[in-house]
Amino acid sequence: MLLAFDTATPAVTVALHDGERVVASHTVVDARRQGELLAPGITAVLDEAWVPRQDVTAVAVGVGPGPFTGLRVGLVTARTLAYVLDLPVYGVCSHDVVAVEAAFGPTPVGTGFVVATDARRKEVYLARYDEQARRLDGPEVVRPADAATGDPVAGEGATLYPDAFPTRLAPELPSAGWLARAVAEELVELRDPVPLYLRRPDAVAPGLPKRVS
Repeated sequence: MLLAFDTATPAVTVALHDGERVVASHTVVDARRQGELLAPGITAVLDEAWVPRQDVTAVAVGVGPGPFTGLRVGLVTARTLAYVLDLPVYGVCSHDVVAVEAAFGPTPVGTGFVVATDARRKEVYLARYDEQARRLDGPEVVRPADAATGDPVAGEGATLYPDAFPTRLAPELPSAGWLARAVAEELVELRDPVPLYLRRPDAVAPGLPKRVS
């Protein structure tokens, strides 16, 4: 049983995959409560599938890019579960998860496309993909106006900045069900379970106090 979750965006999304299909999933969209919502989401999918925690054989986690706090919640949880249950843990770029659903979901895009997610500060995290969800470049932090395109754009960037990205493409947020499927079917590159930060955290340690002259 593969347990998958992602907290890199406002979606706190969790799913369980039995090696053939997704057997349970749970998603709540709330950008301010990842720390409160992830553990209940994990419990919900295990209970729905009648699977005890000891039957989980691997963990997959989205590594971003995304805000520092959200990423930390998901990655610390993944590492803790992997340590306690002695499991392998696989990291996946969250943009790649969105791209896999765009390419292989109910309405495949059938052409090259872009994934853009909210980077705050009026910027987006942006990556480009071919029609098979192979990443061509990125992700990087850019201003929407500097990356404006008529190509199809998945991710919440197209919703937030329609002038720059007028051709909106589903999905808007990553799905743990597609994360689990992407790992199980080897559709994405696996990474170490470390956060993919593209900028320094907003919160930094204070410097040394100035000497009083």
